[in-house]
Amino acid sequence: MTQRAKTEAGGRERDAEPAHRGLSAAEVAERVSRGEVNDVPVRSSRSTADIVRSNVFTRFNAIIGVLFVIILIVGPIQDGLFGFVIVANTGIGIIQELRAKKTLDSLAVIGESRPTVRRDGTAAEIPTSEVVLGDVIELGPGDKVIVDGEVLESDGLEIDESLLTGEADPVVKKPGEKVMSGSFVVAGGGAFTATKVGREAYAAQLAEEASRFTLVHSELRTGISQILKYVTWMMVPTAIGLILSHLFTLNMAGDEAVRRMVAGIVPMIPEGLVLLTSVAFAIGVIRLGRKKCLVQELPAIEGLARVDVVCLDKTGTLTEGGMDVSELRPLDGADEGRIEQVLGALGASDPRPNASLQAIIDAYPAGDGWRSTDALPFSSARKYSGAALQSPDGEHTTWLLGAPDVLLPSGDDALSEIDDLNSQGLRVLLLARAERDLHDSAITDHVRPTALVVLEQRLRPDAMDTLRYFEEQGVQAKVISGDNAVSVGAVAGKLGMPGAESPVDARKLPADPEEMGKVLEDGAVFGRVTPQQKRDMVGALQKRGHNVAMTGDGVNDVLALKDADIGVSMGAGSEATKAVAQIVLLNNSFATLPSVVAEGRRVIGNITRVATLFLTKTVYSVLLAILVACCQIPYPYLPRHLTLLSTLTIGVPAFFLALAPNKERAKPHFVRRVMRYAVPSGLIIGLAAFATYLLARSHYDGPDALPAETSAATLTLFLSAMWVLAIIARPYTWWRIGLVLAMALGFLVVLVVPWLQNFFDLKLVGTTMPWAAVGIAVAAAVLLEVAWRVMGRRFPA
Repeated sequence: MTQRAKTEAGGRERDAEPAHRGLSAAEVAERVSRGEVNDVPVRSSRSTADIVRSNVFTRFNAIIGVLFVIILIVGPIQDGLFGFVIVANTGIGIIQELRAKKTLDSLAVIGESRPTVRRDGTAAEIPTSEVVLGDVIELGPGDKVIVDGEVLESDGLEIDESLLTGEADPVVKKPGEKVMSGSFVVAGGGAFTATKVGREAYAAQLAEEASRFTLVHSELRTGISQILKYVTWMMVPTAIGLILSHLFTLNMAGDEAVRRMVAGIVPMIPEGLVLLTSVAFAIGVIRLGRKKCLVQELPAIEGLARVDVVCLDKTGTLTEGGMDVSELRPLDGADEGRIEQVLGALGASDPRPNASLQAIIDAYPAGDGWRSTDALPFSSARKYSGAALQSPDGEHTTWLLGAPDVLLPSGDDALSEIDDLNSQGLRVLLLARAERDLHDSAITDHVRPTALVVLEQRLRPDAMDTLRYFEEQGVQAKVISGDNAVSVGAVAGKLGMPGAESPVDARKLPADPEEMGKVLEDGAVFGRVTPQQKRDMVGALQKRGHNVAMTGDGVNDVLALKDADIGVSMGAGSEATKAVAQIVLLNNSFATLPSVVAEGRRVIGNITRVATLFLTKTVYSVLLAILVACCQIPYPYLPRHLTLLSTLTIGVPAFFLALAPNKERAKPHFVRRVMRYAVPSGLIIGLAAFATYLLARSHYDGPDALPAETSAATLTLFLSAMWVLAIIARPYTWWRIGLVLAMALGFLVVLVVPWLQNFFDLKLVGTTMPWAAVGIAVAAAVLLEVAWRVMGRRFPA
């Protein structure tokens, strides 16, 4: 037992002189000078250099950079506008990610773990980075082992090393045994001395990765990368085909051939899509950061948007951490005064009481003359705690305090009374006297029930609205708790949760994952769930095709949090839960979760929408390049034309649409969902523009025919692309309509202002061909509407 856990007559000896005083100030200074400090660079976000590098040095920036240099050589400058747009877009991406980094770093300081370290005989919390070799570090339930070490003191110390070894069962640690960084305490307490710090610690890299801001393992990013890979393969042969046909078949001048080739290649690149995804994610992080929500891994925003089942731990989510003793019921004529003394002594025996025991401590202070000779800390697997006590008259007794349905045999008369209390949403603990030794595996056999301790839980005032939000959004909520099922069901019922009237005792759940999954889908409230069962339940739901989020704050939630698609931890939760969770609610408010879900849906839904704009452009650009090369005719557009069209029909509107509200639940198969609309839309627009171009070639003649043909083809291309934008912008609001009209007005200004006509080389000649171009665009718009409706029905998402 640790010195802090020992008790003397009169209660807990909180200020006892510890057996291991720890390092002195001089010893700490010496170790710091030698560099024996825990200097692992655990970051919450990427460095500034990484952000700049990832935004600037991309495959497509390199391609566009080369093309931009070529245009600067052959001129004129207006054909190199696409280069300046890329510079501006990359700058926006860097600025937004730096803002996100600032938000994340400030939040990470708030949520940083601070181990309790003994120095000069005094225990104090210090930052993780200030721990030095040889420090004595205290441990309690939920504490994460931050460095490797050797146990000095053990008070029933049980450590879970599953994150390192894969073994789910806790390991009892005794003085002299090793502890590894990355493990965490599930029961008991103790102290250890640091033997390896910094990068030498066993799990230093694991700890760093667990807390690092990442941009990987995202279906959205994977899908975009896949699309970009295919585009790259198409660009090289297309470029070769265009340059050869313009130089040798059409005998075009070299500089003009290069400009037309660049014009055919640049629009194939959906470069803004990658940037827009980064910006949307970064802005999402900033928005959530303002609500004290730390996103430890960026794709977590995307992942939570795809969630259709959220598993809630009752304590800390539906209820607040604190409890109050509402009633004490002696059993079999037991003396109430003595029971209160025993409860006070039990509370004094635990230096780190949980919420239930803290309520008992507050109600029944430790009395004079009682002494704890041994203690068994509470474990969520056992569901009880205990202590061997010596009374003032010298009598030695052993007591257990825990779940009545665990300590009592089924059918016991007291259980019916307990069920009645549970049905009222009250939590009931049984105080029982044991006949066996405290550490006997059969200690729960033949215990003598002495009293029922009735606890009243404090409901979170915002829990009801949060549960209602999930119900409205089509997300199933499952309450998974270690408490009595009837009690949990009563609490959920008070919050108006559907299915709360039929709680399920997890001890009766089938072991088969398939059968368990069926029961889980039908039920909503589950009680008496062990930590391993929580993990099994998450796995069973995932096997049935569900995207599962798990919320929790205690060490009993860690295994399930780790396996869930998204783990959400409370800021006041244990260090272990915060280490494995992707999202940490620093304000400890369950009501923040809808904001996270909404932000994820906004980001993913909008990126899916605007991706269609970008990839439609890619499809029609590829089609036009192929048709031109096959027909051995000049490419109709210059780079400046397509830069103008891309800006008005994609770039500017996509930025605003990507930040708009969107409550639709994110769906899988991103590439398929986007391409089912982008491919037919791109084909229709490409064919319409090419048809106008061919018609214009037969209509115009003379030395200035090509500019006139280009202007007519540009008009068709713009109007057709604008119709895709109009479809994407639905459902219409005042600002969406205004956005579409503003883009149309921008193109009209270019057509009517003389210096803009000259700058972009756009001038409509005559009336016949321009109206024909409009007519073809109208036909394309009709086909686009039909295609979208047909594809939506034949290939539903």
